[in-house]
Amino acid sequence: MPSANVYPTGLNAKIRCIMEPSTTIEIGNKLQSSELILKRLLICGLLAPLIYVVSDIISAAVWDSYSFTAQSVSELRAIGAPTRLFLIPVLALYSLLEIAFGFGIRRMAGDNRALRITGVLLIGLGLIDTAAPFFPMHLRENLQLSGGSFTDTMHIVITVVTVFFILLIIGYGAAAHGTRFRFYSYATVLTFFVCGAWAFLDAPLIDANLPTPWLGVRERINIYCFMLWMAVLATVLLRTKKQESYDSREMV
Repeated sequence: MPSANVYPTGLNAKIRCIMEPSTTIEIGNKLQSSELILKRLLICGLLAPLIYVVSDIISAAVWDSYSFTAQSVSELRAIGAPTRLFLIPVLALYSLLEIAFGFGIRRMAGDNRALRITGVLLIGLGLIDTAAPFFPMHLRENLQLSGGSFTDTMHIVITVVTVFFILLIIGYGAAAHGTRFRFYSYATVLTFFVCGAWAFLDAPLIDANLPTPWLGVRERINIYCFMLWMAVLATVLLRTKKQESYDSREMV
């Protein structure tokens, strides 16, 4: 029976010396490339909130008759709003970054079931946010005259679904990093319930084109709280990934 060793022992050793370094380098390059992709996906979790908040502040500032404190965020992209054309492409970019961050979370989750679900839910929320501009509300004065249309009804439905997704994302994401982040997530959910219920009471006033003092503040507390939570989660995951990379290099 022929020997399984095709080459003499000395030649085998020389071949291994030649092949193993190149194989190790190739594997190392693939790992570095994979880590870089993951890092960029997680950074999207920092960019998305920043783009949303900055675009909201700019839009409110350039519309002279808009009240940052008394009008809803949705009115900035309502049918007939002067800021709608500016916000549509910006929010499309925000949605893409949100989806990318969801893929990053899903990719990093590993065996962490809660984190995997968080990533999938965030991808779903990004898809919903992508569709949202196709169902805008009308301006208040038009709602008062016409009583609303199909897009106004769908806008309400999408808003409700969006809030539901956000609460699920924060709920599952709370398990991402220790006790402090969990309690921070619970505080964010509590804020959502309080300010969300408070803002919901003003919905009939919007339809009737009546004053809604502090509606904009209450809505933005909720929205900005979620934006901050997303950025904090991205920061936590980036730090965790950095520590894992450091530990793996130390082992080598």
